[in-house]
Amino acid sequence: MAMPTSGSRSESTRDNLSYPIVDGAAALTYLVNLASLELHVPQWRFDAQGRPQNPDRLVIDLDPGAPAGLHECAQVALLVRERLERIGLATAPVTSGSKGMQLYAALPGEQDSSTISDVARQIAQDLTRVRPELVLWKMTKSLRPGKVLLDWSQNAAAKTTITPYSLRGKDVPFVAAPRTWAEVERGAEQRDSLSQLDMEDVLKRVARDGDLFGAMLSPPR
Repeated sequence: MAMPTSGSRSESTRDNLSYPIVDGAAALTYLVNLASLELHVPQWRFDAQGRPQNPDRLVIDLDPGAPAGLHECAQVALLVRERLERIGLATAPVTSGSKGMQLYAALPGEQDSSTISDVARQIAQDLTRVRPELVLWKMTKSLRPGKVLLDWSQNAAAKTTITPYSLRGKDVPFVAAPRTWAEVERGAEQRDSLSQLDMEDVLKRVARDGDLFGAMLSPPR
């Protein structure tokens, strides 16, 4: 099987880059056979001619600064969900398989990535003003201990985020695992009730519940 690719230009080096296009199970299997354990993707797709399209997903990466962890991320996730609901976006939570979480919302693909980044940044700034003891929108490392960074910058066209269901390349290969909002709500109330999931956990959940991520990530009407 020939892996389909698309060319793109790097903003930092001006070199041309080739990206593999995973458009089905065969392409994904090809990458697995190359030991591509950890897969990261942008929040947009290529069209049939290999041209980048407008983003069809918004993502907010919740990155806790120690000693904050998933308990604090879950609290912030509920705040973000409420803000996105105000503008008509349903949100799907994913524990990242590393330290924190990601929140996704489907988009109609009518706006470019810079516009979507601006929306995510405004949410991050607003929540920082409302909950300054918990939320942070700036990347400044000295400000991060005990708070959750709302990384809005993952919506930039050049950025990629760990894809849901991907394993992480760590000593313990946890999974970027879709979660239910009931789990997140319990995690916000009870410390240590929400934890990262491994491959066996996720396979059992998929067999039992199906694709939680796809079911929750419905496009806006």
